[in-house]
Amino acid sequence: VQLQASGGGLVQAGGSLTLSCAASGSTLSIAVSGWYRQTPGQQRDMVTTIDSGGTTNYADSVKGRFTISRDNAKNTVYLQMNSLKPEDTAVYYCYAERSVRGVRYTYWGQGTQVTVSS
Repeated sequence: VQLQASGGGLVQAGGSLTLSCAASGSTLSIAVSGWYRQTPGQQRDMVTTIDSGGTTNYADSVKGRFTISRDNAKNTVYLQMNSLKPEDTAVYYCYAERSVRGVRYTYWGQGTQVTVSS
């Protein structure tokens, strides 16, 4: 599975951005997709995930502001980010997980920078 993330950029506080993550390869077996983010010197933290059944999970810090969705026909996962705050500034990585014969595989996109100015 290969993941290509796009859509990052610079936005003012209170603004919106949409990130996209296009998957290619063995996409039919992807069980979970999502987004993580990382700032310099910090660990990579989960932002949101969505499973194959459509169940979503969000970090408390983004609940009510961010929305994850997926377009199975396009093998693409989106992250709609509204009411952005300076503390949302980070490199955002898309993520996918699949299990084959009980073995779990994880995949990461290349990361896209999101900068929110105050």
